[in-house]
Amino acid sequence: MEKSVRYGMLGCGMMGQEHLRNIALIEGATVVAIVEPDEGMRQRCLNLVPNVDFYNSLDDMLTANVIDALVITTPNYQHSDQLLQLFKQTSLPILVEKPVVSHLSQVDKIRLAAAKHPAPVWVAMEYRYMPPVAQFRKQILNGDIGPLKMLSIREHRFPFLEKVQDWNRFNNKTGGTLVEKCCHFFDLMRLLTESEATRVYASTGQDCNHLDESYQGQTPDIIDNAFVIVDFANGQRANLDLNMFAEGSRYQEEICAIGPQAKLECFVPGPGRFWPEATLGAAPIPKVVLSPRQPKGPIEADIPVDENLLAAGDHNGSTYYQHLGFFNAITQGSSVDVSIEDGLRAVVIGLAAQHSAQTGQAVTLKDDGFSF
Repeated sequence: MEKSVRYGMLGCGMMGQEHLRNIALIEGATVVAIVEPDEGMRQRCLNLVPNVDFYNSLDDMLTANVIDALVITTPNYQHSDQLLQLFKQTSLPILVEKPVVSHLSQVDKIRLAAAKHPAPVWVAMEYRYMPPVAQFRKQILNGDIGPLKMLSIREHRFPFLEKVQDWNRFNNKTGGTLVEKCCHFFDLMRLLTESEATRVYASTGQDCNHLDESYQGQTPDIIDNAFVIVDFANGQRANLDLNMFAEGSRYQEEICAIGPQAKLECFVPGPGRFWPEATLGAAPIPKVVLSPRQPKGPIEADIPVDENLLAAGDHNGSTYYQHLGFFNAITQGSSVDVSIEDGLRAVVIGLAAQHSAQTGQAVTLKDDGFSF
């Protein structure tokens, strides 16, 4: 018998609507309930799921007892309290958008509560599931470059988009750019090095974006560019090069892994809706390039993404593959790819980087990897 899952959405703004479009691609998955206070966002949701019921609060949705799983896509600063309530009151499977927390003080509370939760809890780290990134990882695991020695991640992209009530303009609500935007990349570093971070150093700037904006008399304090170096317990090193005023690039993410045998590169374009197709033609195709030391000469492979998945969101099809994994964890008991522990460790690296940038000093992570 085909298994079905009734989903509830807690928060359903821009990213929540990407989740709606991708859940709709999975047979047996249906969104039946949404909590979203903004009327404009509610109307957009109705265009995607016309028969959905809206609730005024999480308590109201839980009391209705109409959902089998919950997806959290609220602003960052709300995630911790909402998760703690859900762990206390429910046994629902939960997919929570990154970052799972936004302050170091929240880490232990979430770890302890999540450990007792009887259902799958999945942290949304979409970048793991981008087809070119998945292929990149596969070739590293296959030994194409030999043992990984150096890893670099470059993201040159557009500024932060406008969000409801502009919550993403301030560090105290986002955790800071190196948490809000970059926990994805610290997660990838952990995944690809297969090790834990031990030391973090960051140099950052707020040089271009949002400087002329004011919200109730306050100027945004989020950075728009950074270099971050991360040392790992196994001796590997990684760096992040972030710039958020470089949306003219052909590729938004460029990832490079180097071992004694070869260099491996991954090229990922940004969201297709931002590509000026009228003037530049079709959007770039993702690719992976292997450059052996002997014999010299790059080996390029295009990694196209299904057009239906590209149309469903801004993350190169990854949100669909993530949801498929979550659905299988609920219906088949398959493993959770990105656990609460994974999500917390990525955030702690980001918080350590934010702290390093503020103090000008390298930050050493404690042995537990969840504090510094």
